[in-house]
Amino acid sequence: MPDSARVIITRPAAQAGPLAASIAALGLQVELLPLLEIHALDGAEECAQLAAVLARLTDYDLVAFVSPNAVDCAFAHLASWPAGVALAVVGEGSRLALAAHGVNDSNASITSPGEHARSDSEHLLLALDLPALRGRRVLIVRGDGGRDFLADGLRAGGAQVEFVTAYRRAVPRLTPTLRATLERLLAHNHDWIITSSEALRGLLSLLGQMDDGHEGAAAFVVKMKQQHLIVPHARIAQSAAELGFARVTLTGSGDAGVLAALQSRP
Repeated sequence: MPDSARVIITRPAAQAGPLAASIAALGLQVELLPLLEIHALDGAEECAQLAAVLARLTDYDLVAFVSPNAVDCAFAHLASWPAGVALAVVGEGSRLALAAHGVNDSNASITSPGEHARSDSEHLLLALDLPALRGRRVLIVRGDGGRDFLADGLRAGGAQVEFVTAYRRAVPRLTPTLRATLERLLAHNHDWIITSSEALRGLLSLLGQMDDGHEGAAAFVVKMKQQHLIVPHARIAQSAAELGFARVTLTGSGDAGVLAALQSRP
């Protein structure tokens, strides 16, 4: 890997630390470039709805969290987890987030994908006992929007599914500092870890705003599409292909796959 090359981690800042440390341990240069910001809810109606749902968690047979952000933002409104309410999470990061709030396998029933390397809704659905959830009430805690794959699978199995929004995602504003960072990074070839289709589209949107009269925005977009992307899920790889990226490595979900892909790079 050339001296100028770096590994760019684009996941939200709060979840980037462990992966960054693991990559640095491989002797690679790492740079954090969060392409999605996580914001607590600030609307009175949304906050009231979240508080009301969390106040009646015992009404549900299962509460599923789609990310560590969902865990943290929900637990910001909880004094403790109600006894007897089962939980489900999509991966090890969310398990660690639960543990940070005092919830673990010793005091709660937590379902997650059987393999740490398989951290997504598809593998969580496989891990759940769908027949046992037929006719049961399931709450999915997530950010604004998001995929419906897990909900669709649960409903197909006969579960009654509800959602609650616990946080908002947003692409960062194109500040002078961010603009300078993007210009610097696009001057060389790097490995970009992209863990969200939304973040990738947001990045192209940011680059589309970078017309300085000398090098037009289209030139920055072209440079970005020449970069190497490392993605942990087939749906992100598909989004990248549809957006015009040709150099895409699909690793499968989980940080272990990302690290293996970096170690196998020429």
